[in-house]
Amino acid sequence: MAKSTTQSSYSAKNIQVLEGLQAVRKRPGMYIGSTGVEGLHHLIWEVVDNSIDEAMAGYCDTIIIRLLPKSWVEVTDNGRGIPVDMHPVKKVSALQLVLSTLHAGGKFGEEGGGYKVSGGLHGVGVSVVNALSTHLKATVYLGGKIWEQDYEIGEPKNKVRAIGTTKKRGTTIAFQADPTIFETIEYEWKYIIDHLRQQAYLTKGITLLISDERTPEEKEKDKTSVPFTNNQYKFHFEGGIASYIKHINKNREPKNKTVFYTEKSEGDISVEVALQYTDEFSESLYAFANNITNPEGGTHVSGFKTALTRTLNNYARGKNILKEKDPNLTGDDVREGLTAIISIKIPEPQFEGQTKAKLGNTEVKTVVENIFGEQFTIFLEENPKDAEGIIGQCLIAAKARQAAKMARDTVLRKSALEGFTLPGKLADCSSRKAESSELYIVEGDSAGGSAKQGRDRHTQAILPLRGKVLNVERARLDKILANNELKSLIIALGTNVGEMFDIEKLRYHKIIIMTDADVDGSHIRTLLLTLFFRYFPELITRGFIYIAQPPLYSIKKGKDITWIYNAEALDKYKAKYDIVDSDLEVLEEENDNENQEEEVEEKSKATVNPKKLNIQRYKGLGEMNPEQLWETTMSPANRVLKQVKIEDAELANQTFDILMGAEVAPRKKFIQTHAKSVKNLDI
Repeated sequence: MAKSTTQSSYSAKNIQVLEGLQAVRKRPGMYIGSTGVEGLHHLIWEVVDNSIDEAMAGYCDTIIIRLLPKSWVEVTDNGRGIPVDMHPVKKVSALQLVLSTLHAGGKFGEEGGGYKVSGGLHGVGVSVVNALSTHLKATVYLGGKIWEQDYEIGEPKNKVRAIGTTKKRGTTIAFQADPTIFETIEYEWKYIIDHLRQQAYLTKGITLLISDERTPEEKEKDKTSVPFTNNQYKFHFEGGIASYIKHINKNREPKNKTVFYTEKSEGDISVEVALQYTDEFSESLYAFANNITNPEGGTHVSGFKTALTRTLNNYARGKNILKEKDPNLTGDDVREGLTAIISIKIPEPQFEGQTKAKLGNTEVKTVVENIFGEQFTIFLEENPKDAEGIIGQCLIAAKARQAAKMARDTVLRKSALEGFTLPGKLADCSSRKAESSELYIVEGDSAGGSAKQGRDRHTQAILPLRGKVLNVERARLDKILANNELKSLIIALGTNVGEMFDIEKLRYHKIIIMTDADVDGSHIRTLLLTLFFRYFPELITRGFIYIAQPPLYSIKKGKDITWIYNAEALDKYKAKYDIVDSDLEVLEEENDNENQEEEVEEKSKATVNPKKLNIQRYKGLGEMNPEQLWETTMSPANRVLKQVKIEDAELANQTFDILMGAEVAPRKKFIQTHAKSVKNLDI
């Protein structure tokens, strides 16, 4: 067989070597995750993490973060200052080495180099920030002098030089993100505040000062800054993660008034654990290793869970609360209503995956298990009233679990979960490959009918829901399984629920919430997201949940139709074609049946001014016929889907708690705070 020209011409000259920081600019996603909003903010986290490493090493107690005009960010600490002397091997200043070379930092070498514990492992942090910035200025206060060096797109513009004298010590890094790399260089004030507040809780005693010094015009572009009229924040928490627990539970009723907290070390591993029980039906567990969040847990979480279940069972048996004939409390029983934070510091953390989502150090499990088990036993003995509240919560959870098991055994039979008894209202797809199958959860029978007719029957399944589903924030599993709409959804998913949940049995890898673009539709969407967040969180973390974006308007000119998906897009359309409102003939007809579209067509023809464009506002999915629904919202070629992600688990937990929980006061405050930032409120 003859070789192709392409194969034969492949030689050494085809191998490209990227020097210095070129690799970072070529593949930025490998280093910061993405070039979207998350990746942009990751630049700030990288610089701040270096300062926090100084704090964890005991050399820094204050970090100042400033958002400046023209997308500049400045981070200053009072640590030791990045060394500026000549590196013995590379023969350049250590500062330049750190700023311009990957894998160069104080976290390598014997005993971690300059750090015993740090969040950054790979030495790529500040050099990546440099590579992805148009400009970067480093200022070091060290040895009584002020040292400085400037960079453009990762390249030094001058040698490290002394520009003055000082009594201060520390480092200032100021950078301007490169707009040719990132989708946006507009920072989100709220996102920054939430992340840095968490870091302040995790580093007990550190002071973080954050200020927004952008121009009024720049602040106006930041939609998250609207509720945050305060342009300066100071975070300092002597209580550390114990204070964090109180912050998370501020709108909940605690079962143990005294927050459990312990901080102990065993060898090189430091363990901090804080917990409190509330009247919630779900658990809120947050794990960190060297201040890096681990959403998928790891060995420290395994050790904690084992010790928690064993300790509470031993205490209940020892106090004769659990009789000899009573079964032990399960892990699910002892974690209902639990809010816990596990934070460990370890010299050589081993993370699974580039995102550091799961800790893998095997020795950590035993250390956490021993320290937490011993200290929690002492806490229960010394605080009998708190212990009584905790055990009482666990016993109630155990009874509810038994009731839920009976309901699940009745409702979710094995045959149902294997697809033989799927709900009658489900219009299933013919494909049996989960990775290519989609489930549309549709509001109402009318929209469900259009979706069933307009769909791709091979890959798209339709499940219409009637009315507003149960608010699961205030309901246990037995109540959920008694709700017909949610029962149909759970059976359709195929994963089962609760302790029998199995992600491998998921029947669809795209679960798409498709509701009307009005207040009721938003409410139904929130109710469904609450269900997934509380009882199917892995569907969110694995990226299986999506929200469909149906159009709000159609603009008709002759036979041509343009679909407009939001008010901002309408404003851009009008600006692009120099259209004023008088040029638009607004049609507010509701197409509840097939004849409605013909009526609208007749009204269009009868328009007094034939030059006018007809704009129709769609109040619901049921107003669109099957072809329109397919073209605008369901066709993979045209549709707009938003993937549901959890950027901050604690913040998401708190938001669901406020919006869907029993307490009215926090919800009222939330609405009052955000009301002015709501656009196109449909009353």
